[in-house]
Amino acid sequence: METLSQIRIGVDIGGTSIKIGLVEDTGAILEKWEIPTNQAGTSEIIVNEICDSIGAKLEKYGWTFRDAAGIGVGAPGFVDGKTGFVYEAVNIAGWRNVPLGELFTKRTGLPVFVENDANAAALGENWVGAGNQAENMVAVTLGTGVGGGIIANGKILDGVNGTAGEIGHITIDPHGYPCNCGRRGCLETITSATGIARQAMENIAKDPDSGLAEYYRMNGGVTAKVVFSRAAQGDANCQEIVEHTTDVLGKALANLAIIVNPSCMVIGGGVSKSRDQLLQPLKHAFSKYALPRVSEVCEIKLAQLGNDAGLIGAASLVKTSN
Repeated sequence: METLSQIRIGVDIGGTSIKIGLVEDTGAILEKWEIPTNQAGTSEIIVNEICDSIGAKLEKYGWTFRDAAGIGVGAPGFVDGKTGFVYEAVNIAGWRNVPLGELFTKRTGLPVFVENDANAAALGENWVGAGNQAENMVAVTLGTGVGGGIIANGKILDGVNGTAGEIGHITIDPHGYPCNCGRRGCLETITSATGIARQAMENIAKDPDSGLAEYYRMNGGVTAKVVFSRAAQGDANCQEIVEHTTDVLGKALANLAIIVNPSCMVIGGGVSKSRDQLLQPLKHAFSKYALPRVSEVCEIKLAQLGNDAGLIGAASLVKTSN
């Protein structure tokens, strides 16, 4: 096991739960656990609950906060990575202008490093996951929305006010679906799990006699997982949805690739669990739209760390003696 001074504490704050881990200097997780996110609590209360949980876990090993190298935190929303300031976290009620790093330091006395949660996941995948410590990498998370993180010349991109890498809000169709950001036609309105389900409902309305429509009537709903599963079984309507989704995503990634020129693009999130049903048509679309010199050196692959990526990436922010 690593020496105590090398143990990093990783925290991944989500709207429903908070994932916490004690992470060794190699990126290996010594122990991980979750606590529920107190949506009724203030930022100070949530930080205190996190620190109480960490303190109890450290005590199990006979340690205190002083035995750790520091705390890395992945937080949803717009984050200033230099100051640990959260401008807004839309998934947590009341989180606007929260000095998150300062609150953690005040409670623990440790150095604290804060990043956007999608950026933290990108850092985790690059440290010990699919990124394989690439100097230039794009990570995309396809879940309820679409998140992203960009590593350029070995460093995560934050931008001027924390919005760099917000891949889900690339405009695909200015006359398209309304997005939660207040605009229309963002990438996540099409390629997220929510967007895929919406496409399925539109398809059902247009073709009420299809097998997909029959499935909906029998089960009362359609998810992205169902769309990919039925596409694999030969459902033409679902294959059409998958083809459109991967074509749109492939074009967006091709445009990103000409800016970043990455060696890899890592795809994670719930939608990525469809694996080759997503990956193969996505690779085809990317190759179709990308400049050949860019696509020749860029590998598109699936994320490896699953739900651990955020807490591992957060822990990677902590500087150690090594």
